[in-house]
Amino acid sequence: MAARNVNLVLEQGVDFQATFTINNAFNNAPLNLTGYTGISSIRKHPSSTTAYPLTVSFPDRLKGKVKVSMGYTASNDIEGGRYVYDLILVSTNDYRTRAVQGNVLVTPGVV
Repeated sequence: MAARNVNLVLEQGVDFQATFTINNAFNNAPLNLTGYTGISSIRKHPSSTTAYPLTVSFPDRLKGKVKVSMGYTASNDIEGGRYVYDLILVSTNDYRTRAVQGNVLVTPGVV
């Protein structure tokens, strides 16, 4: 499966979440994500040593739903600007797939 490009906007200092539906590459039906885990983070650029982890959860595994999120205290630590992110899904046999990737625009808060 090729990674889908989805650009995000993260508002600094507030709770953030984005939910994606992952489809099967063969028939475009939602992929059953039972047993999968996920890894996701935001970086200034792909080789940056500073990473801001996103929490990965599965609101509906049977319908291919996966959510990335970050609480307001963690989002407050990210300086405003453009970043990149990706979401890696790990199957039950440890096969890793980049499911979603893109840019993140972090908009600074005033408070």
